[in-house]
Parts: sequence; C-alpha cells; structure tokens
Amino acid sequence: MSGVLGVGRTTGAGASRIRTTPAAGGFSLAAGAASQAGAAAGAVPVSLGAMLALQEAGAEPARDRAARRHGQAMLQLLAALQRAMLAGEGGGEAELTRLASLATEVPLASDPALRQAVAAIALRASVELARRRH
Repeated sequence: MSGVLGVGRTTGAGASRIRTTPAAGGFSLAAGAASQAGAAAGAVPVSLGAMLALQEAGAEPARDRAARRHGQAMLQLLAALQRAMLAGEGGGEAELTRLASLATEVPLASDPALRQAVAAIALRASVELARRRH
C-alpha cells in the first residue's frame, strides 16, 4: 500500500522510502509505486473470476429449482386431493389430470437427495392416481 507523506514524497509498504523531486504539478510517484499499481491491475481479473466462481457455486442450479417447484406442485395437489377425500368429495377430475401430467414429466435434479425426494413424491402421486382410477 502506498501513502502520500506530502508533496513529492511517497512511501511503499515493505519498501524503503524513495525521495523524488516534485514534478511541475507538485506530485509524483516513485518507480516502485508504478510497478505496484501495474501488479494490482493485473490481479483484478483473477479476483473477479474467483468472485464469479464463488457466486456461481453458491447459486442453486436451474434444474434443482425446477425440480423443487415440480415436487412442491405435486405435494400441493396431493394435499388438495386428501382434503377433498376427508370432506367426503372424490376430488376433481382436473386435479387428477394435472397430477397425472406432473407425475409423468418429472425434471431431473442435479442434487441426488432432491432427485430422490422428487422421485418419491412422483411415486406417491402415481399410487394415488392408480387408487382413484380403479
């Protein structure tokens, strides 16, 4: 890190103090400070790439988001069918059709635990559909 001690003087971290003559404007940088600035500018893309990689690693993949929404939609339909059955109703044909389409077109999640959970929900939906159709 460089600091300005006054007009015409600069200091560098870990470097010996270099006294320079003031330029026409009254301010100048030592040669070591210029090379440090160049090195810092070269490190920015590496830093930026690491930051982007970190953000990408922390974000949930799109496939997992789609699988999670799909599983939640199936659970909501199964819960609606359960409430209808407890109320003495058979459940709507539209709900059964929607559940059947969701159970047959399950997106594949990249997370193994999520993939297994969504597959279990789809299996439960298929069992419920088979039970209601017979």
